[in-house]
Amino acid sequence: MQKIMSPKYKMKLIKEVEAAICKEYSSFIDREYYINQWYENDINWSNFEIIKKAGMCDVYATISTMDDATLVKVAIDMGVETPDFIPSIPTFRNAIKSDYSNASLTFEKAFKQLTEHPDIAIGLVNSALESIIKEILKDERISTQVNKNDTLYDLTKEILKFFSLYPYSKMLPELKTIGSSFIAINQSIEKLRSEKTYFHGKSSGDYVVDDTLFAYFVVNSVATVGLFLDSYYKKMFPVNKKDQDNTFDDLPF
Repeated sequence: MQKIMSPKYKMKLIKEVEAAICKEYSSFIDREYYINQWYENDINWSNFEIIKKAGMCDVYATISTMDDATLVKVAIDMGVETPDFIPSIPTFRNAIKSDYSNASLTFEKAFKQLTEHPDIAIGLVNSALESIIKEILKDERISTQVNKNDTLYDLTKEILKFFSLYPYSKMLPELKTIGSSFIAINQSIEKLRSEKTYFHGKSSGDYVVDDTLFAYFVVNSVATVGLFLDSYYKKMFPVNKKDQDNTFDDLPF
């Protein structure tokens, strides 16, 4: 059994998942059918046990036997937030709602695809991060040129260069390494989208990401990078509150 969370957090998550399942499905038959869809087994292993009470599936007892990976997948599918497990995602979702509406919509679509279509989720979060960087680079105070065909890799190099985060001759070697790694992260996300999803044509023998936790890891990476870029941008170019207050001064009413 793969253990990826603390017992304390797992107990909390089990209760939340149980409540979500019982709220979604009023009948015991539907609850049991839903839980059975997650069951996997072979000769020597199963990912959980079906526990019955009075002939019906005991939801709490059953999901308490799930391995950590399966429990997280069920939580994602039921829309249960997991901020104590992977905190960046819920924080990121709230942070981009108002300032990056297109990216927010794309990210929400990605989040909904995590369980059934992990590869689609990866492709969409790549697009969401591209959208955020493009939105930042559109600021008139930023002297840079963005081409419509720029990829996530191109955009990352451009924004780090403007922020003097990489490359920069006066940087400490350690910071240069971090800047280079930042680019490598976004380049890897872009390569996953291009080479390991159905966003570009695939033959029958090509590998396509099909693991929910793998996709969750990528989505969380995008959230972490996006949060940093947004906060750094707003620190360098704070919004003038007076300008905000005068936004509607010219309206004829």
